[in-house]
Amino acid sequence: MTGRRSMSLLCSVIALLSLAVSTARADEGQPEILRDVSIDQRLNEQVPLDLTFRDEAGNTVQLGKYFGSKPVILSLAYYECPMLCTLVLNGVASALKVLSFDIGKEYEVVTVSFDPREKPELAAAKKKNYVKEYGRAGAESGWHFLTGDQESIRRLTEAVGFRYKWDPDTKQFAHAAGIIVLTPQGRISRYFYGVEFAPRDLRLGLIEAADNKIGTAVDQLLLYCFHYDPKTGRYGALAINSVRLGGLVTVVALTSFVVVMLRRERRNHIEAAVPPAA
Repeated sequence: MTGRRSMSLLCSVIALLSLAVSTARADEGQPEILRDVSIDQRLNEQVPLDLTFRDEAGNTVQLGKYFGSKPVILSLAYYECPMLCTLVLNGVASALKVLSFDIGKEYEVVTVSFDPREKPELAAAKKKNYVKEYGRAGAESGWHFLTGDQESIRRLTEAVGFRYKWDPDTKQFAHAAGIIVLTPQGRISRYFYGVEFAPRDLRLGLIEAADNKIGTAVDQLLLYCFHYDPKTGRYGALAINSVRLGGLVTVVALTSFVVVMLRRERRNHIEAAVPPAA
């Protein structure tokens, strides 16, 4: 139990640091290397789908191959990252296991390494681990692990606002933590920060990115009452809509009560007017 609490605390600290890097990079008190590290939101901007990468099997593919009919969760992580990237991918897998939506059916997941030195063999090993962790049919064809050259990586990371920097002292990349939800057409829809992701937020983000073509009537009610906040990367209750919905429910309940009472009174009146049988 102590280990779980420690890991949860560590994840929370990393998430806060990631958000702080994104919003306060101009602070002169930061280490110099972190001033160029952030996730700058590019909501509704188009991701270049003509970019060329290699999939986990070593095949040359265009990014657009994974778009067209389903929303896409994009995660940027280099596969030999000693800690943070693994925490992000673990958080993605944990959240997606809770969702009733299935990878490959309602949405796709694309993980791209931003280290141009990494090769498809590393991507294949990562895919094997996370497809097994997810444990549902369809993940093999719905969760994609890509590697690419510096130019393709640069264009993709710049398009989504993911800024990172190589630290020659630690021989590691300094980067923030988060994932991005894209529309089927490749437009940036939602950002979620940190290393743990609320399944409800991911579900609502996927539904909105899919233009409400997935989900249930209950989800539509939730979207009416919850609103995405770009500053926090989360869905929060929208007070005015919650009040409106509560008022509507109250009116419906009162109307139903009145109708039932009127019908009962009418039935009693009819029964009283009919003389008893001899």
